[in-house]
Amino acid sequence: MDWDDLKLFLAVARAESLSGAGKALRVDPATVGRRVARLEEALGARLFAKSPQGYALTEAGARILAHAEAAELAVTGAAEELRGQDQGLTGQIRIGAPDGCANYLLPQVLARICDANPGLEVQIVALPRVFNLSKREADMAIGVSRPVTGRLTVQKLADYSLSLAATEGYLAAHPPITAPEDLHAHRVIGYIPDMIFDKELDYLGQLGLTQVPLASNSVSVQLNWLRHGAGVGVVHDFARPSAPELARVLPALRLTRSFWLIRHADDGRVARLNRFADQLAAEIRKEVARLEAAA
Repeated sequence: MDWDDLKLFLAVARAESLSGAGKALRVDPATVGRRVARLEEALGARLFAKSPQGYALTEAGARILAHAEAAELAVTGAAEELRGQDQGLTGQIRIGAPDGCANYLLPQVLARICDANPGLEVQIVALPRVFNLSKREADMAIGVSRPVTGRLTVQKLADYSLSLAATEGYLAAHPPITAPEDLHAHRVIGYIPDMIFDKELDYLGQLGLTQVPLASNSVSVQLNWLRHGAGVGVVHDFARPSAPELARVLPALRLTRSFWLIRHADDGRVARLNRFADQLAAEIRKEVARLEAAA
């Protein structure tokens, strides 16, 4: 069985389409289709069932999947051993993260890691949703909740705090806020309620606020609304140094959340990813502490 054919099989299984697999591997989709057909012929079994929704694994394909993933890990591990740890981290790593973390923590953290490892390439996928690591949408993901299902390993990165904030101009032009119940008389900025993908992001719900006149699924959009004096909302304290025009509202009121590093369980055998995860955890803890102290 050809490893290159197995690699294509894995890409189709994860992307659920020939075009998605081709894009991931930089191979023409027609070539992907021919190679998958060749693998199916060699094995004497159909590995995928095609439908309008895409390519789904058949029972035979599902049985092959675990062996293909094991082969992938073996090839990766061999390359890591030959490369040697003394050369630093190399290759490409993709991280999925919620956009608050992706915008205000990861750029500087990963810049430092890449400075120390010139052969390393990092991609940040900043999307407000949960990532599917089994389909290799990312090599690892940062989440705000600890997952309780799936073949995953989870490592706590850091606790972080959030505060209510608004511009001095907004606060001067509107009724004073001396208690959480006063927020009902204000234009509140937050997440679109039905697009909150994790209960830990329901900050306003924790404060008893159900009406959100200005809402976005993007932390950056919310922060920019606040910076332009559009209302009052919850801000990551590690993002506040980038928005010095914002003042804390109800300073004694702080929300605390945590970041978790989530990886596929099989990747625990990949030394390169383990070393990267250790460096990422150390740098994120340091950066959160630095930025919150400056806020």
